[in-house]
Amino acid sequence: MSEAVQTQAILVADLRKQIRSTALKSLGRAVGKSVLIGLATFAIVLLIWLAVLTFFGISPYIAKGPLDVWDFLVVDADAAENRAVLAANLEVTLRHSIIGFVVGLGVAILGAILFRVSRAAESALMPVAMLLRSVPLIALAPVIILIFGNGSQASVAVIGGIVVLFPALVTMVFGLKAASPQMLDVVAVYGGNTLTAVRKVALPGALPSLFAAIRISVPGAITGALLTEMLSTGDGVGFSTLQYIPQAKFNDLWAAVVVVTAISLLLYFFVQLIETVVLTRMGMNTDRRN
Repeated sequence: MSEAVQTQAILVADLRKQIRSTALKSLGRAVGKSVLIGLATFAIVLLIWLAVLTFFGISPYIAKGPLDVWDFLVVDADAAENRAVLAANLEVTLRHSIIGFVVGLGVAILGAILFRVSRAAESALMPVAMLLRSVPLIALAPVIILIFGNGSQASVAVIGGIVVLFPALVTMVFGLKAASPQMLDVVAVYGGNTLTAVRKVALPGALPSLFAAIRISVPGAITGALLTEMLSTGDGVGFSTLQYIPQAKFNDLWAAVVVVTAISLLLYFFVQLIETVVLTRMGMNTDRRN
């Protein structure tokens, strides 16, 4: 009897090792694929940049290439000063981006849960979200600034939040509605209410949609921050780019645009990498993204 128990224990241990090895290999493939996609995206962006400069005949005085930006930030005698100015502006922009990201994504998640719990709330509030999406933000911005104050953190939160809100809300609503009907029936059979079904089934099943919403929201939050700085706060990268154009500081302008774009892509793929690790470890198919 003891030999049978020992044999069973050995078989279970071997099975666990096989499962762990398979999971690690799957995780490695998924992470490697995400890294390759990120590198390929950066390469494509760089090639498009060079192609535009080469084939459209833009004056080198205005258009700057990758080497020009590299010289401006690394090689030139005043490169350290250039980096310091850009870093100071970038710090402000990232702070504004975080505010818009947190507000917009938070409202989107809460709104999606509310819509999943109450169809009446969805019918009443979704048209408002559609209205915010359809009206150009450049037209809404003066009203928002008038209400919340020019340069205030509230205006940063509202403008940045609006940019993030709609795509994140639609993505989360779709994810929550895609919950397994069989699992929802199991919760109902055991006496669970709608909130229990959302907490136990819909939210865990909507993790791919949540990560998709976060990936979408990251560049959206940076865009909202740049817009806010141009129209309201008068600082950060957004406002500095407006000053560079009339001052003919095209090296500064291109360096700011390139760095902001690079950071947006890096953050996007960083979130995608975390998504790949989490969903792979949970056994979800990371190839089926919303």
